[in-house]
Amino acid sequence: MEKIKNVIQELKENGFRGFTTVKELKRDFSCGNIPHASGVYLVLYPTTEHPQFIERGTGGFFKEKDPNASIEKLQAKWVENEAVIYIGKAEDLNNRVRQYMDFGSGKPAGHYGGRYIWQIASSDNLTVCWKEFENARGTEKEMILKFKDEHNGMLPFANLKL
Repeated sequence: MEKIKNVIQELKENGFRGFTTVKELKRDFSCGNIPHASGVYLVLYPTTEHPQFIERGTGGFFKEKDPNASIEKLQAKWVENEAVIYIGKAEDLNNRVRQYMDFGSGKPAGHYGGRYIWQIASSDNLTVCWKEFENARGTEKEMILKFKDEHNGMLPFANLKL
């Protein structure tokens, strides 16, 4: 648990804001405290306990594509004792995170990436934070590459590609 606290503290020191639960973001339909600016957002798993995965997650069917993966696939993708489970980018953080929350609420929103988090039984307890960056795509890529370097080539749990 200490490692998780250290990661969150380091993110705060590096200017990430929010640290709001998925449940709170779903309740605030406008995601009002998230800026309409370019940046990167992270989904954090705030505990060291191994998650329980569910067969049918809460993710919506966008363009009739099933967002669910097998439990075996989810287990294989999980990175133990890691707080960061998804790194995303946005031209408009508010709009993109709102789409993500809509998708996780079962709506057919255009946010198919990061869909594995919606098969975590406790997904409403996940934490979301964000930081404004002019070059969101470049920053997202740098962060994912750094993660891969630190985790034997593995991507964050819900990132399916670089």
